Amino acid sequence: MPILNYQICSRCVMDTSDPGITFDEAGVCNHCHDHDEALGKQVFSGEDGRRRLDQIIERIKREGVGKAYDCIIGVSGGVDSTYTAWQVKELGLRPLAVHLDNGWNSEIAVKNIANALERLNIDLYTHVIDWEEYRDIQRAFLLASVADVEIPSDHAILACLYQTAAKHGIKTIISGNNIRTESHLPPSWSQGHLDYGYIKDIHTRFGNGRVKTFPRLSFYQYLTHVRSGQKPFDVLNYVDYGRDQALELIQRELGWRDYGGKHHESVFTRWYQGCYLPRKFGFDKRRTHLSSLVSTDQITRQQALAELQPPPYDEKLQDADCAYVAKKLGFSTVEFDAIMTAAPAYFDDFHSYRKALNSGLLKTARQARSAFLRLTSRDRVGV
Repeated sequence: MPILNYQICSRCVMDTSDPGITFDEAGVCNHCHDHDEALGKQVFSGEDGRRRLDQIIERIKREGVGKAYDCIIGVSGGVDSTYTAWQVKELGLRPLAVHLDNGWNSEIAVKNIANALERLNIDLYTHVIDWEEYRDIQRAFLLASVADVEIPSDHAILACLYQTAAKHGIKTIISGNNIRTESHLPPSWSQGHLDYGYIKDIHTRFGNGRVKTFPRLSFYQYLTHVRSGQKPFDVLNYVDYGRDQALELIQRELGWRDYGGKHHESVFTRWYQGCYLPRKFGFDKRRTHLSSLVSTDQITRQQALAELQPPPYDEKLQDADCAYVAKKLGFSTVEFDAIMTAAPAYFDDFHSYRKALNSGLLKTARQARSAFLRLTSRDRVGV
């Protein structure tokens, strides 16, 4: 359906396909303003970036003394995680690479991981997910008709990283996330990655709700990692990172092969981003990736608009992917067509850890705790 009062940002290529987008008097969207703020607070370039990075690396090395590894990195076979692996070794760290095999890896992604880690001499731990259990969760998310049906996979990856770090006594998880190439993502398109309460409610309503081995974060871990602001160390925010420069390096040094699109290292991700979201919701995630590159002057706005003209990927392959996903997840053609045409649902339609935290009882408890800490703090100062 065409969007009434359509508008596109005058600076990037985000538009009113994001229902929560806003524009200033110059037509610049809120995502660009958020991006600029994050760039100023979280990205450090040149000598300042190197000085800050050196201090962090020295701390990681001290904490890793006497251990087999001093940090954890996640690897997917994609550009950002592969370049992160190279960067971490260049910094003299001893990483353990962690990969989640969720049953959807492309052959190219598997080879990219193997080639890069062999050349960099990095050990790999692969967690192979229980397919029957995971399939039921994925089916539940599609039946729930929410936008980001990759939340279960993203959550499992984060849980595996935290659990592996704890097992080896490692304090630092290094991620390939970065502001320069990954920003502008609307909450209406994707949220709840750390919130297992959200996953559990959807799985209970639309699946069998039984979980034995699925990697997950507890409510306590959600509190400590989300509410306290703890998160993996985003090393690429401390180096002069550009996607084209990184791509050329990993192809030359690590034998990396292109798989056709951002995050297309997974068959399911390719289908979800390039077919499911555009056809069902009208969301084109290329807009978020391209807008990030425009905002950091890696490409022009005109180049971004040109890249949005063709379909996200070959339409015949999209149809083939639809058939493959339906078959692998156990949906009939009729069931799958019903999923693709069902009315959208949203994060706030379901129970979640976030809702629990904002409930009256917990809210009152948090306020009481804050008041108590303020009082005790004043008492200590008085003494």
